[in-house]
Amino acid sequence: MVRIASTQPRKQRKYRYNAPLHARGRFLNAPLSKELRTQYSRRNVRVVTGDTVRVIRGDFASNEGVVDRVNLEKSQIIVHGVTSTRADGSEVPRPVDPSNVCIVKLNLKDKRREEKLEAKK
Repeated sequence: MVRIASTQPRKQRKYRYNAPLHARGRFLNAPLSKELRTQYSRRNVRVVTGDTVRVIRGDFASNEGVVDRVNLEKSQIIVHGVTSTRADGSEVPRPVDPSNVCIVKLNLKDKRREEKLEAKK
């Protein structure tokens, strides 16, 4: 794990912008709901496609939806049902920061992910 030694916001911001892709996965963590938190003894976990999340901040607060896509380059997720309307009336998906959502239901189709969560108990 890479630790940023500086406490200066400009250097922390610079690290996030210039971080390699394998390190950007750590920016995609989101908090778990209270039920999942007690079940898995963890506070947060990485968001993956197929997780069900509740938006807790912003214009779409309290909306629930399934994660359709995860964008590593921009460290954002696309949640089903969170859209913006363009001037011509068409709907486009609106990216959400992972820190602004709460994971309600995990996608456990990946056996390695399930084993990793169970090992932490």
